Amino acid sequence: MGSSELDEVEVRDTAAEFAARHAELAQGYGGGGDPDDPAMVQAMQMVLHIPKTDPPARSALLAAAAAAAVAVCLDPRSGPGGEWEARYLAWKRSRIRKVARRARGAQWVAAGEVDGVTVDLDGAQARAFVPGPVGAIDPRIRKLQIGGTDLEHDEPGPPDPDLPVLWVNSALEMSVGKAAAQVGHASMLLAGALPVEAAATWAEHGFRCAVRDADPWHWAELVDRVSAGRAVAVRDAGFTEVAPGSMTVIAVP
Repeated sequence: MGSSELDEVEVRDTAAEFAARHAELAQGYGGGGDPDDPAMVQAMQMVLHIPKTDPPARSALLAAAAAAAVAVCLDPRSGPGGEWEARYLAWKRSRIRKVARRARGAQWVAAGEVDGVTVDLDGAQARAFVPGPVGAIDPRIRKLQIGGTDLEHDEPGPPDPDLPVLWVNSALEMSVGKAAAQVGHASMLLAGALPVEAAATWAEHGFRCAVRDADPWHWAELVDRVSAGRAVAVRDAGFTEVAPGSMTVIAVP
């Protein structure tokens, strides 16, 4: 999203309109089964910018992906009467899926022409697209690889205490693409769980967040926070990489 486009969106947005979008997100998602036609399965495509030389830090790239995913959900164009509303709701009210792909060079530039939101965070860039049927993915996105490139785990240090933290279950050893989808789920869950005023403040800061790996000891502590209602957890459906029901990411406000 360019700066001029962002300014235009911000001008026409109001607190009441944001509250309506937040209320929809806070209702949760899913509930509908898959359609009989596999081509009509709904998914949010995401693209991670991973240049061949000087790639971004894994933690920053995942944070950018998380911010981009929730930004699409709470964008004015996804709200009542918005141009993305029908596509967004068809996805949100069905079985949630996200698919992360990678791009570099001209591929990344072309991806920016498809409806969605790009986040640039600490030198890492990710774009989340308006969801739709897997059988109707824009060809500029469809041709991008889902796997094949990963990033080494980095050590970014303690997270900023003013930011929400999305803790990734390191024991699952997820690829960067799988982890990107999971932190995207987590940012949506967290935004919906926050009071609307807190969610609006987070939106004003571009949904900036931190992503960190949690070792088994810390993960056990985080699970206790979820049980106490002080954090939210993503439980994966198990379509790829991890077993069904696996707790993949825990988001701490």
